[in-house]
Amino acid sequence: MASETSVADEKAPAGLSRYEADAEDGQEGGGDGKSRLSGLLWHGGSAYDAWFSCASNQVAQVLLTLPYSFAQLGMVSGILFQLFYGLLGSWTAYLISILYLEYRTRKEKDKVDFRNHVIQWFEVLDGLLGRHWRNVGLAFNCTFLLFGSVIQLIGCASNIYYVNDHLDKRTWTYIFGACCATTVFIPSFHNYRVWSFLGLLMTTYTAWYIAVASLMHGQADAVKHSGPTTIMLYFTGATNILYTFGGHAVTVEVMHAMWRPQKFKAIYLLATLYVLTLTLPSASAAYWAFGDELLTHSNALSLLPRDAWRDAAVILMLIHQFITFGFACTPLYFVWEKLIGLHDCRSLCKRAAARLPVVIPIWFLAIIFPFFGPINSAVGSLLVSFTVYIIPAMAHMVTFRSPQSRENAVERPPRFAGGWTGAYVINSFVVAWVLVVGFGFGGWASITNFVQQVSTFGLFAKCYQCPPHPALASPSPMAPSPSMPFGFNMTGMFAPMSAPSPAPAPAPMHLGSLHHHHRHHRHGL
Repeated sequence: MASETSVADEKAPAGLSRYEADAEDGQEGGGDGKSRLSGLLWHGGSAYDAWFSCASNQVAQVLLTLPYSFAQLGMVSGILFQLFYGLLGSWTAYLISILYLEYRTRKEKDKVDFRNHVIQWFEVLDGLLGRHWRNVGLAFNCTFLLFGSVIQLIGCASNIYYVNDHLDKRTWTYIFGACCATTVFIPSFHNYRVWSFLGLLMTTYTAWYIAVASLMHGQADAVKHSGPTTIMLYFTGATNILYTFGGHAVTVEVMHAMWRPQKFKAIYLLATLYVLTLTLPSASAAYWAFGDELLTHSNALSLLPRDAWRDAAVILMLIHQFITFGFACTPLYFVWEKLIGLHDCRSLCKRAAARLPVVIPIWFLAIIFPFFGPINSAVGSLLVSFTVYIIPAMAHMVTFRSPQSRENAVERPPRFAGGWTGAYVINSFVVAWVLVVGFGFGGWASITNFVQQVSTFGLFAKCYQCPPHPALASPSPMAPSPSMPFGFNMTGMFAPMSAPSPAPAPAPMHLGSLHHHHRHHRHGL
């Protein structure tokens, strides 16, 4: 919990909040070369750091599924929905930033110190609107971030399979689940400076690789661009784009890591504009090249020719998804720390050990629902719609519903938006649109599509949307012994062998024919 400030905190320079004064002291403080290098790479709190964090977090693995959404929507609708939801997401991110500043200012007036406490969205709702809003916000935010982490883990397994298919996607999920668990050692968003920068560079490369490689590949033979074909697919694609520009569930944590949180107001919009320069060319080019074939290939990389350029894109996206996993999981770590009373613990090792239980359900859910692509739409319609669109818009309207609250507001709505009246009109539109189109139609479509994936592939699918493995096209060089009840396959898993079907009167076989018979029988498994 936040604590009372000390007497020294009250001596902050005029015109600066206590938090800004502390930050300024930290920026002006000296130190040796090692400390400066650590600060350069590890301690980020500038507006540039926030921009890199927002842009990097917004366009992770979803970049690979946007061509799939274009195949569901059609080219024109795909472009328009990206522009529309990008603008909508920027507005609601702005609302969240305003509510954060309002909450923080009120608390600082009460002399509350947040230097050892990270403010989160549910605490903003609690401080401004009460515990019922807090509970709703906490439930939606944690569930969304949980499945957001699941999606990153699924994306890791989906991507690495296209570089090394000697292991199935489920096995890769096991491996990357263990790798992503190392994010427990990153204390907060303040420490993502170099990772956010590198993550955005990696995504930029991958986006332009998809665009250029698709154009160089040209249109596939007999390519068709039928989208949209059904209402279900149309709204499924739309909710995936809703999910794409709903990455601001961590806005409060990113702002809290800034030295000057007041500078955040337009950062998310600027990040969105950059993201559009990545998503529009890559999705459009891939859909132009492959058309309806993308409907059965939710990962665009699966259709591009395998070469060093594609392998580089896969590896870079893997690293970036590891970073984005940390982005989605870190707020969950904070909630868990506060629940068990370790949030203000100074020991990094203790906090890291305490965070590990958060990773286990994420790991498990990624193995149950490996449906890369359809799960994005389901999460977008059921969770993102409320977490970062409906709840912030409603919270802003309720917080400033009285004339007194509007008069004393820390930040007033911009004039170009029409002031308070315009803000209420925009917020009402956001709530109505997302509730009807995003949650209503989108929820119906995405859940229907998700159920179809479960019916087709089943839960715990071993290798979702994998092509037939080349090794299965030819007999194995090693035949199992007739006395052994199990055959050993290439992934190291034991598969029971079915009993041979009885033959009426088999012809006599010499030794070579018998050996060939056993090889053929094992291949049939």
